Amino acid sequence: MPRIQQLDAHVVNRIAAGEVIERPGSVVKELLENSVDALSTRIEIDAVNGGMDLIRISDNGEGIHPEDMILAVTSHATSKIRSDADLDHVSTLGFRGEALASIASVARFRIRTRPEECAVGRELESHGGQIVVNRDCGCPSGTVMEVHNLFFNTPARRRFLKKASTEFGHIAEQFSRIALANPRLHLVLRHNEKLVYELPASHSPLERIRRFFGNEVADQLIPVSSESELATGETIRLWGYVGAPTLSRSTRKDQFLFLNGRWIQDRSLQHALSEAYRGLLMVGRHPVSFLFLEVPPALVDVNVHPTKSEVRFQDSQTLYRQLLRTLRDKFLSLEFRANIEVPGSSQATNGQLQFDKPVVPAKPQKELDLWASHAAVQSPPRIGEFTRSSHNDRAVFSHPEVVAALAAAPHERRGADSVTGRVAGDFSGSTSATDLESTPETLTTHVAVAPVESIRSFDDPHSLADSVTTSTFEGRVSDAMNSVAVTITGTGAPGSADEFRSFQIHDCYIVVASDAGLEVIDQHALHERILYEHLRHRILEGGVERQKLLIPETVECSATESVALLEHEDLLKEIGFEIQDFGGTTILLMSYPALIPRGSLSRIVKDFGEQLVQTDGKTTRRDLLDHMLHTMACRAAIKSGQRLTLEEMQELLRQRHLVADSHHCPHGRPTSLTLSRNTLDQQFGRLG
Repeated sequence: MPRIQQLDAHVVNRIAAGEVIERPGSVVKELLENSVDALSTRIEIDAVNGGMDLIRISDNGEGIHPEDMILAVTSHATSKIRSDADLDHVSTLGFRGEALASIASVARFRIRTRPEECAVGRELESHGGQIVVNRDCGCPSGTVMEVHNLFFNTPARRRFLKKASTEFGHIAEQFSRIALANPRLHLVLRHNEKLVYELPASHSPLERIRRFFGNEVADQLIPVSSESELATGETIRLWGYVGAPTLSRSTRKDQFLFLNGRWIQDRSLQHALSEAYRGLLMVGRHPVSFLFLEVPPALVDVNVHPTKSEVRFQDSQTLYRQLLRTLRDKFLSLEFRANIEVPGSSQATNGQLQFDKPVVPAKPQKELDLWASHAAVQSPPRIGEFTRSSHNDRAVFSHPEVVAALAAAPHERRGADSVTGRVAGDFSGSTSATDLESTPETLTTHVAVAPVESIRSFDDPHSLADSVTTSTFEGRVSDAMNSVAVTITGTGAPGSADEFRSFQIHDCYIVVASDAGLEVIDQHALHERILYEHLRHRILEGGVERQKLLIPETVECSATESVALLEHEDLLKEIGFEIQDFGGTTILLMSYPALIPRGSLSRIVKDFGEQLVQTDGKTTRRDLLDHMLHTMACRAAIKSGQRLTLEEMQELLRQRHLVADSHHCPHGRPTSLTLSRNTLDQQFGRLG
């Protein structure tokens, strides 16, 4: 039988490296913590090929004494603790003394350092744990550590590394944690000799948050702080920022908790955070938080996890109650209201002239409605035939049937919509009656025909403006849409009042009455399904129409999201989004699918980035593409709380018969609920 023997130092370090050094991001974490402990004020990180080929970290800290260079790469040798009692009062980020030894055992490792009091620096180089160079050198005060060819002597470990972009994403994540915890540090991050972040020292953690997460997050943060005194006279301080209820995420990845400057994870405190938001967030949504705990070192044990990301508190319930009470008291003192941004309401500030973005009219959406309705009776026209325009509706007038319909005399108007200012057409005129519950087989078309000489020329928008009033113009466009659109022939007589028995309630649901009973439709879920099917059909045909942006739109992302988006640039182009790298963590959006409205493009691209980071290559291309289509359809669909005109409701109801499964949205939720006529009769006692 095998005999027990003492392992040599090299094997011990290789085993320790398996626990501590998982990927290039782990190396960056350990070396950054050493630089912070060395009281550095400026740290620069350079990575090549996601850190797999090179990681270089330079700082202006205290440096390493020349006589301690050999000990620096020796296992369990450290300057941060001296005795067993020191483990109960750990105030530094590192203390075990195994990080450098572990790194040196699985890479080609070099240290160049000089304390400020020394005239000459010292250089040490190790290849797989074997020291090959140990000599004097010239270098500035501080320390430079280089890690070349990580896992060069453990091929199995190197094969399990991800793509360079993914590995750099983990490096950027570790960098952001150190940067948020230490705002007074000047930090620089470069990848493949390209600057990603340069963060000057700041006294406000909020500035760092703004730099990493943008104004959208920083402007919705609520400052919180509290202190509690223990029986021993020591104080526990909690402070930081939490997001307003309008700011939430689908995962907990934007919840940051720091204990005495160290990023940690703690399930108990995460639960307290969720409890504080109970009733303020929807189910499945998680708050955004940046919380800092200052606890006496004797009350916490940080030596319970190889990477020190988990800790044990001496009295976790005290911290739980303090966090929960602090947040709830703060929320009770605030009045949460959702603000509505009215286009064109911004004013010039600071004496500078500001320009509002042009208001996009509602008509381009009707072009999609027109196309979808017309597709039921003809071969589907390509989207390019109806070129979208943000400033006028001349594109839709180029269709010959629309031109013919516009030449007809307008029907009488029922009156202007008091909310949107749009005019609803009188559907009791020449347009045939519509029963919304009829089957697709009963579809017929009605196109108004007028003498050719009565058709006006719409090439000149000024002549159009001179010839008709706004109300008449709206009426003719409305008539054109309803004339070309497919109508659903019902049981009611033409021209009867029962043609369109539908109305909207709570600006969220459409109620449709028919002989079968009463149907309640979720407007967002139905429109989401329709858009999803249109986008999916276009992608399968390989003909997603893209709208070029005259002025490209910038999208601010995190470093991990930016890298993931650029890595999947071809996939985004396949669904209609064309992007470019704009430097740093900014993405430039060049074009977008013409099928979706312009308003939420940045949010859609950021959602794509979040999805790509979450999947991390664990899903197939097909599933990823389908997930992106879900996101596009959800973001572009009609929202709950959006009031619809009668025309828009009818068009939405017409289009549901053109998709394969109109009963469920792409996420699986039902689009409608039906209360049958028999159930109604039973409830009202009409069945005897």
